[in-house]
Amino acid sequence: AQLVESGGGSVQAGGSLGLSCAASGFDFNAYAMGWIRQVPVKGLEWVSTISTGGDTTNYADSVQGRFTISRDHAKKTLYLQMNSLKPEDTATYYCAALIGSMPSMTTSPGGDSVAYWGQGTQVTVSS
Repeated sequence: AQLVESGGGSVQAGGSLGLSCAASGFDFNAYAMGWIRQVPVKGLEWVSTISTGGDTTNYADSVQGRFTISRDHAKKTLYLQMNSLKPEDTATYYCAALIGSMPSMTTSPGGDSVAYWGQGTQVTVSS
């Protein structure tokens, strides 16, 4: 199984970035998917998750209304559109295939909730 993220980079506050995650080697359509981010000294946190069918999405309170998660089953690709970016959004963003149902946004991502991880892509937002 492989998840390959792309689209990270640097942007000024208020700007936008779009992340993509290409999946291969497993049945993408059978997994709920999510984006996780890691900030040094803060650990891992859920950003957003999406159901297998794409009809249910969840967002962390900190990104609600600014970020949009989506998936394309034909392309086996997960997306995250990030608008109105803030310096506190600076982090390494990971794409993840989830174990079972979508987890609560308040839990910590880990081995009991994530089946596969991407390699991560850096997003840096300057003020």
